[in-house]
Amino acid sequence: MAKKTVLDFNEMKKKGDKITFLTAYDFPIASFCEKAGIDMVLVGDSAAMVVHGLPGTMPMTMDQMIQHSQAVRRGAPDTFVIGDMPFLSYQVSREDAIENAGRFFKEAGVDAIKLEGGRRVIKQIEGIVEGGMPVMGHIGLTPQSSGQLGGFKAQGRTADAAMELIEDALAIEKGGGFALLVEAVPPEVGRIITNMLRIPVLGIGAGMEMDGQLLIVGDMLGYFEAFTPKFVKKYAELGAIIEKACREFGEEVRGGKFPEEKHCYRMLEGEHDKLQSMVRKAGPR
Repeated sequence: MAKKTVLDFNEMKKKGDKITFLTAYDFPIASFCEKAGIDMVLVGDSAAMVVHGLPGTMPMTMDQMIQHSQAVRRGAPDTFVIGDMPFLSYQVSREDAIENAGRFFKEAGVDAIKLEGGRRVIKQIEGIVEGGMPVMGHIGLTPQSSGQLGGFKAQGRTADAAMELIEDALAIEKGGGFALLVEAVPPEVGRIITNMLRIPVLGIGAGMEMDGQLLIVGDMLGYFEAFTPKFVKKYAELGAIIEKACREFGEEVRGGKFPEEKHCYRMLEGEHDKLQSMVRKAGPR
């Protein structure tokens, strides 16, 4: 299957074909996403929590995000991969934003980058786009600024707050964003934004009437257990499977049941007797 492009996603929106979108942080998960035909993969700064066990996304660095993105690129060479700009990699200045976005493309070979915020980061979005790099916007619940939003809470639940999000969405489209991610907003707000914008609008906890849907892979597969947002559907319970496998391994090792003969390598014919002779000649140490 050929890798989809920005033009393909625009065409999918026009036709009403839904876009599938998952996070990945390593080679194995990325390869499974590609085999399953997922359209987009986001190397999210959610790796801070899902992979590194941190309480939030802010500690992630550019070097860490690049490394995760390189692994995902190798695992999904024919999938549209988006690198997530970490905290303070774009907020300080337009120049920083362009330079750090460029690192994702040069060092990890991503197809686009994502950054959080609406009107307040338009200059950064415009600069990155002018540099020839596709940008996905991200509004609603934006984890990097969750402190300002009152924590990990749904956004746009009043008419005034919803209008602020709509203005942000329109600004991102005008600024050259090729797509928009809307997180944790009421379905009514997600629908309005999707219908107003010409670019694809992806949702995570934003209702059914979006151009596509994103889930965090650790949530979707059931192996990230620190918390589960309301909008998550678990398609597997890998956490329980992994725990069971680890427990059985421990029990078998302690009980002398693993490894068995079938798990062992054998010396070449005649080499064991030769080794025994060599050991005897060497004598005790």
